[in-house]
Amino acid sequence: MNAVLISVMLMLLLSLARVNVVVSILLAVVTAGWVAHMPLADTLTAFGSGLGNGASVALSYGLLGAFALALAESGLPHAMADGLARMAERGTRGSAIKWGIIGALLLLAIASQNILPIHIAFIPLVVPPLLYTLGQFRVDRRLIACVITFGLVTPYMFWPVGFGHIFLNQILLGNIAKAGLDASHVDVMHAMLIPAIGMLFGLLIAVFFSYRKPRDYDLDELATVEREGGRYTKRSLIVAVVAMVATFAVQLAADSMILGALAGFIVCVLGGAVSFKQSDSLFQEGMKMMAGIGLIMIAANGFAAVLQATGHVDTLVKGSMVLIGENKPLAAFLMLLVGLIVTLGIGSSFSTVPIIATIYVPLCIHLGFSATAIVAMIGTAGALGDAGSPAADSTLGPTSGLNVDGQHDHMWDTVVPTFLHYNLPLLAFGWVAVMVL
Repeated sequence: MNAVLISVMLMLLLSLARVNVVVSILLAVVTAGWVAHMPLADTLTAFGSGLGNGASVALSYGLLGAFALALAESGLPHAMADGLARMAERGTRGSAIKWGIIGALLLLAIASQNILPIHIAFIPLVVPPLLYTLGQFRVDRRLIACVITFGLVTPYMFWPVGFGHIFLNQILLGNIAKAGLDASHVDVMHAMLIPAIGMLFGLLIAVFFSYRKPRDYDLDELATVEREGGRYTKRSLIVAVVAMVATFAVQLAADSMILGALAGFIVCVLGGAVSFKQSDSLFQEGMKMMAGIGLIMIAANGFAAVLQATGHVDTLVKGSMVLIGENKPLAAFLMLLVGLIVTLGIGSSFSTVPIIATIYVPLCIHLGFSATAIVAMIGTAGALGDAGSPAADSTLGPTSGLNVDGQHDHMWDTVVPTFLHYNLPLLAFGWVAVMVL
């Protein structure tokens, strides 16, 4: 029995059965250690050693939650909603507003990976205020989840700028070099072009086929969770805009989402958009709002450490190779499939590449794949599962914005749609890329 395969499948099945994702991960951790015949103490030690890797990101998301509520208190969300309502009253076509919002979210998600590398920080700030308008147009939130996830994943796996520079140049090429193959001469954009087209194919299917039908949401329920706290003034809106600029500027200058979110919150308080008396309670409420995401990501990092400690990723790959011999097409498919399984479990393509590169590079060289094909193989195997993992920030982020009123399920409305629309095409297009490059 393979500990990686069994524990990841258990985690996914429990999550689909609506067991809390953190609980599912913890049970998968214990199962992985048990299947690998690791003493429980060693399993827990490995798990604990990996927890710290997610602590910084978890704190960042907590502070972003506090900043999001501070912006809501400023009245900026209602100003945006009022602006859209006035556009509708002036006769602007509903379809134009609807597609304008969807297009803006797509561009913002793409920009969050390179032009303004703030990753999912924009989602709890921008998405909730738009839900009422999208609800009026009966837009299926599963479509929005697919649109945002495309923008979060595709840029970093194709364009070597911002997070893409980290993933493609530092992590992908760096780990391939450590494994014994100098691929610095490979054009990573050329290697990852076909897989990126697979992601685009999935997006087009989601937009023009899967979620074209209107879907109704309880707008009264949405209204009850909106912060209707008051009215906004010109000053409060100016303060909110300044706070957003400060957040982005500090995040870019210090390369820290923690400091960026803190700077934005402080600007809201000092500028009077949030009263000093309520700042503490608002801060705590915002931290609680994003605490779930933080716990999941911390637990997922611990799970990744346990999977590495079992040594069963190596066993899974080499066992597959024994069955297929020198069959290159089948070998490529199975290596991509293993990458999908690993990333589904740990929720991070950035963490998957170092795990699989040391195993895949010598196998690919033995099978006669070109350097470009090896880059495409490992890059795609790492990216597979980022969309569609219960523990990935590319799915947790969209859910944090779309589920503010409890009408958007993380597993069935974000994870399953993104898995079907991105992992399946990426698996197919990635396999084509490996075979033709």
